[in-house]
Amino acid sequence: MSLLASADEVYLPVIVLGEYRYGLRGSKLRKKLEPQLMSFAKACTVLCVLESTTSFYATARQGLKKQGNPIPENDVWIAALALEYSLPVLSNDRHFDSVKTIDRIKW
Repeated sequence: MSLLASADEVYLPVIVLGEYRYGLRGSKLRKKLEPQLMSFAKACTVLCVLESTTSFYATARQGLKKQGNPIPENDVWIAALALEYSLPVLSNDRHFDSVKTIDRIKW
């Protein structure tokens, strides 16, 4: 069974949704995949960046800077949302492991 199918609730950072939409813009499969993406997004709780998120962003980015281990900017925002809502991150990107207070679930 898929991790997503077995989850009680799926949270989708708005940043991830934006990255998916961007990826679809250049895809030959856009007409097929975009409705699937929107259906998936409607089934999720979309987490938006709020003023409160900025504190978690600053903490995560400062910790990464101290480690000398920056990660892509959008991923810092994703990490900030995970920290704010005490959620794990479902990703194959190992650089999320650099944010020590995040649990990464390997995809």
